[in-house]
Amino acid sequence: MIKIDVISGFLGAGKTTLIKKLFQSKIKDEKVAIIENEFGEISIDQVFLKKTGFTIKEINAGCICCSLVGDFASSIKSLIDTYPLDRIIIEPSGVGKLSDILLAIHNVDIPELTLNIVATVVDGIKAKVYLRNFGEFFLNQIESANTIIVSKLDKIDNETVDDVVNMVKSHNQNANIISSSIQDLDPDKLLSSLEEKTSLEQKFLSEVIHEASEHHHEHHHDHECHHEEHDSHECHHHEDEECCHHDHDHHEHHCHHDHHDHDADEIFVSVGRETSKAYSKDSLIKFLEALKDESLGIVVRAKGVLKNIDSPKWMYFDYVGGVYEIREGDVDIIGKLVVIGSKLDEDRINKLIDNL
Repeated sequence: MIKIDVISGFLGAGKTTLIKKLFQSKIKDEKVAIIENEFGEISIDQVFLKKTGFTIKEINAGCICCSLVGDFASSIKSLIDTYPLDRIIIEPSGVGKLSDILLAIHNVDIPELTLNIVATVVDGIKAKVYLRNFGEFFLNQIESANTIIVSKLDKIDNETVDDVVNMVKSHNQNANIISSSIQDLDPDKLLSSLEEKTSLEQKFLSEVIHEASEHHHEHHHDHECHHEEHDSHECHHHEDEECCHHDHDHHEHHCHHDHHDHDADEIFVSVGRETSKAYSKDSLIKFLEALKDESLGIVVRAKGVLKNIDSPKWMYFDYVGGVYEIREGDVDIIGKLVVIGSKLDEDRINKLIDNL
């Protein structure tokens, strides 16, 4: 099997920066060919790419996604006949339609080829200008991608990042979005995120629902309604974790019914979202404390990872039964949080998230 990766984006968006970062991942141990399609000129990054030892085939007569579909197919076949490859990376010109590039790939009749990464790099600074001036081409790159990377985050504020992410979501709600600096991400984490075919948001939600279900059945297998009172919660500390414990009286109300014939998504309600914003630790603690309010419903589990406004380390949190842990961790691709429970007041929980 030979993987084909397409890294698209308008001119200057940061496609080559992304490819350089991927060279630091396990890709460096693979046999990789790179096809660059520059619009009328040789890429200034060609020297760097050649130094990596990878093969470069320049196609400079035009756009591979339109007039050069035939040449593109023959170029792919020539590469495969000449070199034993594990992966082909295509870095197309930023002035073509990504959908046409994908069609050209599908039209290459080579059984061992498999379309792998389909990513678009969106310039965070120029996104609104490109949308206004190059709407059709710009939106096609967003709409056709499986993953979208917002670049140049160090040059824009949090509000602008949020605007760009929301714009991207409005045109491709199924895409995985990376709104963290490429330079700060672990290369292998970046690669696995780009290669993920499913929604990372849904994958995260499914994992938390499963954990909540396990916890729910573990502690309430007798199918009875009962009430518990206890004076305090203790939480064991780990070296890399910070635990918050609560010394005031805490009341739990659990109503557990026989749900063995139902799926977890029938038992639990989930409220959550992905977010590109940065948050303070104090605001996160305030949010987690608010989840103890029983009028919100039965909160079984809350979990997430958020960018820390005061630290390069991100905040990873876990909430179970009124006890929560907050620890520092590595940069993730985008912030996310979810609250799982039964009979939840979704509007109020959403407002708590809005005010985080």
